[in-house]
Amino acid sequence: MWRVKIRISWPAGQLTATLEETPTSKALTEALPISASACTWGEEVYFDTGVSVSLEHDARQVVEPGTVAFWTEGDALALPYGPTPISRGGESRLASPCNVLGSFDGDPRLLSTVRDGDPVRVELA
Repeated sequence: MWRVKIRISWPAGQLTATLEETPTSKALTEALPISASACTWGEEVYFDTGVSVSLEHDARQVVEPGTVAFWTEGDALALPYGPTPISRGGESRLASPCNVLGSFDGDPRLLSTVRDGDPVRVELA
């Protein structure tokens, strides 16, 4: 079974994540390493990857905190660790349906240390 671990790092920390086999996961890993500038939206970090893919059949807008998602409209990784401005209750609601790639191995709340504009790097772990 195809599975790959990635490391996402920023000035205040890093997390690893396990990606499942999806067309988007494969396209993303082929583009690694990626360096980008982080954006925050509520309790979500997202950033451009330079990877352009189509929405997958099982794309979701509401996901568990700690999900590694891909926002096809922005060619961006979307990393929710809690509620966003459009969430209802404590859910993690993304801006629009996103492809689900996998999940973080550690506590996704570490993402709360990412600041707007922080340099972010994604590489194979």
